[in-house]
Amino acid sequence: MEATIVSGTQKHYPVLLNELISIITPQYGGTFIDCTFGNGGYSKKILEYNNTKVIALDRDIETQNKANELSSKFEQRFIFKNLKFSQLHNLKIKNEDIKGVVFDLGYSYIQIKDPKKGLSFDNQGELNMKMGLNNFSAHDVINKLDEKELEKIFKYFGEEKESKKIARNIVKERSKQKIDTQLLVKIIERSKSFKSYKIHSATKVFQALRIFVNKEISELIYGLINAVKVLKKDGVIAVVTFHSLEDKIVKYFFKSLSEHKSISRYQPSVYQPDTLLKVSQKKPIIASKKELFENLPSRSAKLRYAIKKEDFYDFETDIFDKFQSLIEIENIGNQL
Repeated sequence: MEATIVSGTQKHYPVLLNELISIITPQYGGTFIDCTFGNGGYSKKILEYNNTKVIALDRDIETQNKANELSSKFEQRFIFKNLKFSQLHNLKIKNEDIKGVVFDLGYSYIQIKDPKKGLSFDNQGELNMKMGLNNFSAHDVINKLDEKELEKIFKYFGEEKESKKIARNIVKERSKQKIDTQLLVKIIERSKSFKSYKIHSATKVFQALRIFVNKEISELIYGLINAVKVLKKDGVIAVVTFHSLEDKIVKYFFKSLSEHKSISRYQPSVYQPDTLLKVSQKKPIIASKKELFENLPSRSAKLRYAIKKEDFYDFETDIFDKFQSLIEIENIGNQL
């Protein structure tokens, strides 16, 4: 799900591609899992190296056409699964030499501009935001959840300062009529006492809804845990994030497994490594000036990576405790 050039050309542009490739080193071969296939930018680049194999996942079934192109070109070396990356441990990969697991947590230009997905505040018509394999839509959220619940979603997932006022006005308006994309944008604009010239008034609420509808918090946490499980020793997990919540989760997960003693449940204590992951670069990698010039969405991209120090499968982590409050907000969706 790579961010792309937002211009009339709709050019596909995988973010931080060169940096990612230099970290996962596909020139030495092995199997790589591309957890967010999208338009296939990362997968295509990895497959340029002859002794590689790619297993690509995407919850969005509409990425299947792109995947079919690669399947026909690299029949023996490319597999696509319409699967959420939180379920990557369900792949049959026991005999695979998993050298790298990569995540790009952005949305592609094609996805954002697809009116059926309803991801953008520029769209007309019904709210949706389902990326695939979902239980409810943004329409359900806006028209069914109560004021307090909406306020929490906007405040904690969108970091929206005026979440209370926006939630109150949504509830007031929906008693008269169903709320679609453009009406929601109008409500947000009316509710804001301060207008920013840098970002659209609806940006933060729409971000919050996308995160909530697609359960992006627990998806990411399970994705990280299962990626570490399936990696082989010296394998790399690399994640490109686009907003602060995602980056906070990735940073904490890598830090906790590289700085605190982590117990692999089924290994005798004598064989336990001090830490499970190695993080050689604490600060995230960001886009070069050249990439920023060519592709504006890359300005918010941050790439973090870690290396698995030993072969192990099950391990202990406190990441669910750390982000419990966010998971509780996400669980509000269980009533829809």
